[in-house]
Amino acid sequence: MKPIRFAAALAALVPAPALACASCGCTFTSDWLAQGLVTQPGSALTIRYDYVPQTELRTGTDKVDTSRIALPPDREVERKTYNHYVTLAYDRQFANDWGFNVSIPFISRPHRTIAEDTVSESRSTGSGIGDVRLIGRWQGLSTPGGVTGLQFGVVLPTGSTHRTFKSGPEAGEEIDRGLQPGAGTVQAIAGIYHYSRVSSSLALILQTQGQTPVHSHRAFKPGAVGELSASLQYLAARVITPQLQVNFRVNGRDSGAAADRENSGGEQLYVSPGFSAKLSSRLSAFGLVQVPVYQRFNGWQLAPKVIFSTGLQTRF
Repeated sequence: MKPIRFAAALAALVPAPALACASCGCTFTSDWLAQGLVTQPGSALTIRYDYVPQTELRTGTDKVDTSRIALPPDREVERKTYNHYVTLAYDRQFANDWGFNVSIPFISRPHRTIAEDTVSESRSTGSGIGDVRLIGRWQGLSTPGGVTGLQFGVVLPTGSTHRTFKSGPEAGEEIDRGLQPGAGTVQAIAGIYHYSRVSSSLALILQTQGQTPVHSHRAFKPGAVGELSASLQYLAARVITPQLQVNFRVNGRDSGAAADRENSGGEQLYVSPGFSAKLSSRLSAFGLVQVPVYQRFNGWQLAPKVIFSTGLQTRF
C-alpha cells in the first residue's frame, strides 16, 4: 500500500499506559497512532507526562460526603492520590505493514488514606518503574483510503508490588495492591484501529483495545480492562493541530485474597480536547485535558475531576 501522508496530529495514555489504580482513566489514543506514524516507515521517541489527581471519593455515580463520616471509620476512607506518570516510548514502523511500540512508565504516587478503626491519615509514595508494555501491530488490512491494523502485545510485571506506608497508623504495612507501581502479573493485549481522512481537513481515528491478566501474583489478579476511543483531528492549520477525543473505559473487578474486590471496577466516559504543535520537521509537542462526563464505580473509589497530559515526540 502506498503510504497516506496525514499531517502529524495530537499524541494521546493508556494507554496510553495502563495505570495501576483502578479509577485512573487515561484512555487516550496511542501516541504512535495519533501522530500518523502508522502511515510512514520510520521511528519515533516520545516522552510523556500524565497527571491524574484523584481527589474525589465516589460510589456508584455519586460523590461520597466524607464530612459526615465519624472517626474511627468502620471501613477505609481514602483521602487523596496524586498520580504522576512519566512514560518513555519508542515506536518503529516497517515498510512491510509490521510495527511495534515499547513504553516504560516511571510512577510517583503520593497517597493518603484513613484506615479502618484509625483516626489519622496514613501516607505513602508508591514510586518506581511501572509495568513495561510491548505492543506489536500489523496493518495488512489497510486500503488506499485508510489505515486499518491489528494490535497484540503484553504488559510485563516489571513494577514493584512491595511498596509500604511511610507514616501514620499503617506505617510499614504494604499499600493496597491496586496502588502499587506494578500489578505483578503478565497481561495480554489485543486491539484494532482505523485511521482515515473524512474530508480535506478532518481525520478520524477509531481504536478499541482489551487487556487481561493471564495469571495471579501473591493472591492478586487485576481486573480486565476494555477501552474504546474515537478521535477527530482538524488538519487545515500548518503548525497547530486541534483534536477532540471521546474515550470509554470498562474496568473489571480485581480478584484474589489480596485484592480489594468490593472497591474496584467500574465504567468511565471522558471527553478530551487537546492539540499538537509542530516545533520543527522532526519534533512536535502536545497537550490535552481529559474531563469525565460519566463515572460509575463499584464500592468507594477515588476519582479524578480532570487529567492533564503533555509531551514531546521526535521522529527519525
